[in-house]
Amino acid sequence: MASTSISAPSTCAPILKWAGGKRQLLPEIYAKFPEKFNKFIEPFAGGAAVFFGKQFESPIINDLNSELITTYRAIEADPQAVIDDLEKHSNTEEYFYATRARDWTELPHHEVASRMIYLNRTCFNGLYRVNKKGQFNVPYGRYKSPKIVDPEKVFAVANKLKNATITNFTYQKTLEMFAAPGDVVFLDPPYFAVGKYSDFNRYNANKFGDSDQEELAELCTKLSESGVHIILTNSNHPRVHQLYRNFEINVLETRRNISSKSSTRSGQDVLINSRI
Repeated sequence: MASTSISAPSTCAPILKWAGGKRQLLPEIYAKFPEKFNKFIEPFAGGAAVFFGKQFESPIINDLNSELITTYRAIEADPQAVIDDLEKHSNTEEYFYATRARDWTELPHHEVASRMIYLNRTCFNGLYRVNKKGQFNVPYGRYKSPKIVDPEKVFAVANKLKNATITNFTYQKTLEMFAAPGDVVFLDPPYFAVGKYSDFNRYNANKFGDSDQEELAELCTKLSESGVHIILTNSNHPRVHQLYRNFEINVLETRRNISSKSSTRSGQDVLINSRI
């Protein structure tokens, strides 16, 4: 496969706000990309800010969250159907909770996407969080005029997704299937638990615990040694530094979007990457 480089930045923003989203760190993340590489793979896509922020050739985005991946696939397949369904929503508390209570697995795919976008726009702080049963449980946000329908953004996201392979696997299976020497893999896993908001390491019904962090670090080390360029973010915790001691590690000041108090919306992430 011929090596490619990153092209000029795309203007496409993520369609969803996501806890731990990486838009604020994009310049630092892109600076860690090698000048030439083959495929780009994002196994913990979430809001997929790194994917949406640049133009890659034949990228692969993956997430274990089936509702999220269904949403991306529906937008790519029929953006107009998603837009048409978004038009039906209303920003009232009663309607919000009725929509939240619907079982997404019983809906047509374009309605899955519409529901997810609507809840993301109108729930508290635009968060995605589920309980142990896998049910979305973020309360109503009480925003006066959220932008529920944004056709331009939906079509931009659809165009961006048309060039991508979109999968719904574990990160392990994704890397086993696709990662090869010369590729870039960006990983934004649930963070090592630090502080009062550590429960946001639940991106689906299963938590991502210490043993999962260790398994991820072992796999990243193995892939890096084989010639895959690893870029990864996590919390600034001594255990993270120890697990990735053979990688380059940079500590970055970040803003948090989970806390309702502006005084607590700050923290530190680590940006980890293979040594070139």
